[in-house]
Amino acid sequence: MKNEWMYLTLTSLLELFWVYGFNVANKWWHFIIVIAIIIVDFHFLSMACKSIPTGTVYAIFAAAGTLGTALMDIFIFDKSFSVSKGFFMLILLVGVLSLKLADNKNEDINIKEEGVR
Repeated sequence: MKNEWMYLTLTSLLELFWVYGFNVANKWWHFIIVIAIIIVDFHFLSMACKSIPTGTVYAIFAAAGTLGTALMDIFIFDKSFSVSKGFFMLILLVGVLSLKLADNKNEDINIKEEGVR
């Protein structure tokens, strides 16, 4: 995995940590930890944006956060699950995977064009 995709993976995971932190924080110092996680998260987000198109980064970041938060609600916070929730989570997942595949295809095209020059 290239560094930019590692940064994108880390920022997506850290987003889930701070969302979880906001749900369970009940003391002032818990919020200090959450803020620290957010700062590190945004650092990795900015690092991912250096090499991957910002629209792709944000779409994956937002979709991963949305999917992760929905799953967290269901499995950790005992919220309800419905077929419609599952369907729309599947649509998000397909969209994110499609963006990743499209970005890889563009990288392959750029590498071939540079080799021709």
